[in-house]
Amino acid sequence: MTAVTDGEANEKPAYTYIGSDRKRVEDPRLLVGRGGYIADLKMQGLTHAAILRSPVPHARIVSVDATEALKIPGVIAVLTGEDVTKHMNPCMNFGPPTIPQYPIAVDKVRYVGEAVAAVVAEDRYIAEDGVEALVVEFEDLPAVTDPMKALEPGSAVLHDEHGTNLGYERTFEFGDISEALGRADLVVEDTLHWGRSAGMPMETSGAVARVGLNGVLEIHCNSLNFSYLQFLVATALKIPSNKLTMRPVPAGGSFGSKFTAHKVPTLAGFLALRTGRPVSYVEDRLDHLMNSDHHASDRYYDAKMGFTSEGIITGLDIDVVDDYGAYLQFGVGTHGNAFSQAVGPYTFRDLRYRLRAALTNKCQQGAYRGFGSEVHNWVLERLIDKAAQELGLLPEEIRRRNFIQPEQFPYKIPGGNLYDSGDYPKVLDTALGMIDLAYWRQEKARLREEEGRYIGIGLATTQERSVFSSTEFWFWFDEPAFPITSSPESATITIDPTGAFQLLLHCQAMWGNSPETVSTTIVAEEFGIEPNTVNVSYADTARALPGTGPGGSRYTVMVAGAVRGAARKLKKKLIDIAAHTLEVSAEDLELVDARVQVVGAPERSLGLPELAASAYFFALNLPPGMTSGLEEAYTYDHPYTTLPSADRTDLGVFYPIMGHACHIAVMEVDPDTGQTSFLDYVAVHDAGTVVNPKSLGGHVTGGAAQGLGSTLYEELAYDEEGQFTSSTFLDYLVPTANEVPPFRIGHVETPSPFTEYGIKGGGEGGRMVTPSVVSAAIDDALREYGMRVRELPVKPSEIVATVQDSIARR
Repeated sequence: MTAVTDGEANEKPAYTYIGSDRKRVEDPRLLVGRGGYIADLKMQGLTHAAILRSPVPHARIVSVDATEALKIPGVIAVLTGEDVTKHMNPCMNFGPPTIPQYPIAVDKVRYVGEAVAAVVAEDRYIAEDGVEALVVEFEDLPAVTDPMKALEPGSAVLHDEHGTNLGYERTFEFGDISEALGRADLVVEDTLHWGRSAGMPMETSGAVARVGLNGVLEIHCNSLNFSYLQFLVATALKIPSNKLTMRPVPAGGSFGSKFTAHKVPTLAGFLALRTGRPVSYVEDRLDHLMNSDHHASDRYYDAKMGFTSEGIITGLDIDVVDDYGAYLQFGVGTHGNAFSQAVGPYTFRDLRYRLRAALTNKCQQGAYRGFGSEVHNWVLERLIDKAAQELGLLPEEIRRRNFIQPEQFPYKIPGGNLYDSGDYPKVLDTALGMIDLAYWRQEKARLREEEGRYIGIGLATTQERSVFSSTEFWFWFDEPAFPITSSPESATITIDPTGAFQLLLHCQAMWGNSPETVSTTIVAEEFGIEPNTVNVSYADTARALPGTGPGGSRYTVMVAGAVRGAARKLKKKLIDIAAHTLEVSAEDLELVDARVQVVGAPERSLGLPELAASAYFFALNLPPGMTSGLEEAYTYDHPYTTLPSADRTDLGVFYPIMGHACHIAVMEVDPDTGQTSFLDYVAVHDAGTVVNPKSLGGHVTGGAAQGLGSTLYEELAYDEEGQFTSSTFLDYLVPTANEVPPFRIGHVETPSPFTEYGIKGGGEGGRMVTPSVVSAAIDDALREYGMRVRELPVKPSEIVATVQDSIARR
């Protein structure tokens, strides 16, 4: 990766550490094998669990015979759906209550890979032997794999209580879409399919559970983030919330796959409660691929967009069927992400969005980097590229004509969400300044004529929403069961008696945006100390203040707000102690480089060790009424959110911290083999004030690589009978370093007016843009053959077939 940082035209505050490249605080212990991952956790009497996965997509469970499994030495217990219904409530669920889910299937299985039974044994090898010895009788039911057919009358119903395979349906219209398309000079239409993929971290989800002191169930896990929603796990396990403590454990990657991945820790807790022994359950790769509950979007679109003859967008009409698989754990929140940036960076006001959530015999959807907004970006950019071609406009020109302008911010979009700030023309210009498109367009023509090579240029400009509000999970419903409005983050800063710093974070996730690097940077900035002198730890749920953790590119913004809030409180106490000691007014003091000094007379000062000693050891020297010690906590709520209107004509402000990006790619496509390669790739992002360019560059690079995977390689595929055909990395193709190009990265900074330091989220990085720009480049390379990318991933065989069909028609 080649990093290029664009110099900002606008003045911004001078920071000591914010904006400087720093190595990650987390790296040393991780790189030497001291990460302390979930599989490294050992305790006396620890047992291990393995799962029997369903080999059939849809069937009633007639019986589970554990006789032979229980004869195996070392097998402790076999638990089935019958056990969970006796001793558990359904797992946490933000979808309809008529679609309940347990960690082990109850009465029937609904997809290949769903857990049918759990075997607990003295080690994992014995547990797997126990799984092999189980005998299960199934009564097959018709499999439903096509989401369109799933919605047809007479289709086999997955959930009898729900009574239909339509999990959700609603049409939202903002403005007048019929009028908008009616006055358009051009209406482009397309049928598009975004295929199913998922985050593939090096480490899967896992948990270790045991019943500890006073009957408290302790669950160590790497896959939860909300500290204040642990009561939902307790409710599922039928125990009081104060009898459950969740302990965070470092995670070897997530990319959304561990976002509230509650089923694994819930299962581990259930097994520990039933056996009375500590139990470890860590997904193997098959579990993660087949039964993770975090498959990503699988959407079928009929989309229309209107344009004037000058290329100005008049409106957008979306009809989408989303294949959610067998369950609906997050409701249709992924489409809330799409709504948050429904118009992209463009100014049109008329929008209709019809959504149908289909239930099929597949593993259910969850989170993956972008959480559905990246799909909407791709649809928008596909339509704009098609219009540009039909109107004879360059891709950069049609976008420039439609951009929201800098002076229009904050900008309220159709649907109600607000964009906080941006300078989209500047981002485009920065990207154009990093690559010579005139040269590449000439080179494209030359290489085609002289060497028979096929070069394509793609350009895309998309949004990257960040910092979700919890309202997006329920504004879909007129009478939501749990209309939560909080999504806070908390931090506690302690200065010990020697003046050394401790920082306690309160979310349950050690993944996302390098949380320790970000938070120590903020502490250092506020107190004028070296970042690497701050020690970071994490609270368990028994001691945690409200924390939401990573997800939706929120954590950098939110933890910075929490840390700065705690720092302000602690700085006030330090200044008050110094004012009392120096006998000056607190208004005449400032904290500079770890010392509290008189403004204009820095020689009159006290260092942090001196002030800390006073705070801890000399209570009689403190200001009247002040208590001993130096510790302050702060809970930072969402910086700007509003409620939806009762009639849902306005969904409220729910994702206002809006990033933006422009990517330009130059690709070569071989029409005979369908193979692709990159000749150049530029990525420019605006994530507000950049905290650590090195980390943000990593997000852009990693996100773009994953976007490349979703576009060209990765597919969680099922055949017509519902069998899962992507059960190994021989079948599910993750791009390697050989396929990922060197990205040349630029940054533009338009600070947010709503957040501390003006930070915006950037965690989902390049995946928000790469599918759009790669699709455009492939089209451009093979335009003479009528190439039009309508489905992802784009397979080489499909490219070759398009070329050959075109040749045959000539």
